Amino acid sequence: MYYVYLLKSENSQTKYIGCTENLKKRLKTHNSGKVKSTKNKIPLRLIYYEAFLNKYDAFSREKELKTEYTKKKHLIARLKNSLDLNDKKPNEELLK
Repeated sequence: MYYVYLLKSENSQTKYIGCTENLKKRLKTHNSGKVKSTKNKIPLRLIYYEAFLNKYDAFSREKELKTEYTKKKHLIARLKNSLDLNDKKPNEELLK
C-alpha cells in the first residue's frame, strides 16, 4: 500500500502533503525532525490520508494536491472540522 497524507503543524497551523509506503514510520520521521521541509514545524499531526494499491497512483495524487490549488482547497474545506480540532490525541492512536 502507498499513502498520500496531510499533516498539520500544531504550532504554526501550516499543512504538509506527502506520500509514503509506510505511514507510521514516515510520521515518526517527520516528528523526529529528520525531514528538512517539516523540521521547523513539529509537532505534526496526521489529519488525513488516502490509500493506494500502487506507487504511481499515490504519487500522481500527491502531485495533484500539491500543484492544483482548487483540489487542495476542496480537500481542506472537506476537512474543516478535523482541522479545527484542538484535542491532543496521539497520532499513533489514529493509526491503530
